[in-house]
Amino acid sequence: MKVRPAVLLIENNHLLLMHYRYGDTDVYALPGGNPDQGETLDLTVMRELQEELGIDVEVGPIAFVGEVIFPPTNGSEAKEDVLHVIFVSQLIGGIPRINPQETTALAVSWKPVHELDNLNLYPNVGRQIQRWLTSQTNLEYIGKIDQAFF
Repeated sequence: MKVRPAVLLIENNHLLLMHYRYGDTDVYALPGGNPDQGETLDLTVMRELQEELGIDVEVGPIAFVGEVIFPPTNGSEAKEDVLHVIFVSQLIGGIPRINPQETTALAVSWKPVHELDNLNLYPNVGRQIQRWLTSQTNLEYIGKIDQAFF
């Protein structure tokens, strides 16, 4: 299982997301990425957001943690399951803009939090984000994430 740290960057009840398109499906991902060898999770998201979006963030506490378990495949190589570690964060510098040399994302998108249930999210944690916003309780283990695959 690999680990993917990501951030909740919320301003004015809008969540920063990265917009991708897979076939005919729009998918919105929490900004984050994969750790380099020897890199801590907080430094990973700081580096990834600087590289991919040109922004500096202050990484706060963990809001929640959950797994995406990929279904078995017939004949092709199975994808590796992913543990998502979602940190609370604050934008401290820059304006989010896609750097096409560092990401395949098409655009940056600020989506209203109340619309998250209507989006194809990766990881699929819209309900957990909405619950976190109302409770402000950090470090929740949410278990297996009910993820649609694109």
